[in-house]
Amino acid sequence: MPKLEVNVDHVATVRQARRIDEPDPLTAAALAELAGADGIIVHLREDRRHIQDRDLILLRRTVKTRLNLEMAATKEMLNIAREVKPDLVTLVPEKREELTTEGGLEVAGHLEFIRDYISQLKDADLEVSLFVDPVARQIEAAKDAGAGWVELHTGAYAEAKSEDEAQALFEELLLSARHARILGLRVKCGHGLNYQNIKRFRGHGEFEEFSIGHAIIARAVLVGIERAVREMVVLVNW
Repeated sequence: MPKLEVNVDHVATVRQARRIDEPDPLTAAALAELAGADGIIVHLREDRRHIQDRDLILLRRTVKTRLNLEMAATKEMLNIAREVKPDLVTLVPEKREELTTEGGLEVAGHLEFIRDYISQLKDADLEVSLFVDPVARQIEAAKDAGAGWVELHTGAYAEAKSEDEAQALFEELLLSARHARILGLRVKCGHGLNYQNIKRFRGHGEFEEFSIGHAIIARAVLVGIERAVREMVVLVNW
């Protein structure tokens, strides 16, 4: 049965807008777990625009399911991951000027660097996923680099302007997921998934997990996080 990981970054975004102590992403994470989430995701960015180091440390102590740390492949983040020891490290591209992650990691073009970086993470007994575009070249490079997981970037699919375009892009995701699984990679996907476009994934066991943040937190503003998570759990657990 597919699993749902909930990203609580946007809870911290609201908090940081006022530089106070609420809303608390730790509380949001606990409520999400109680509502059926299978994991919690946070992205510790270089500029600390939302999640802070203290959040990550406390989440490691309190998350009962699985803690997935999204991060750039930098020396600073390597040291943090070694110290905090999340259940999964997801390497993502990062630019200061972007509002959110804009695309997949360029693995094929930096294969030796990423292979060495993953090796250092593995030496610390950390499991690694790479956030990549749904193209064979990047998926194959992820396997060559030593990742155990790939998270397929669903942004293009989520932003499709028509049902025909969405279906075509979904077929690309499906083929990419199948290719990754043939290579022995575990497959998750995320970015821009919401309560409507997630429905197309029903019945396709190629996708093991879904990473969803903005849609759930946006819904939670209106109905509360427990209801928002439960509604998504129903859609994910077909």
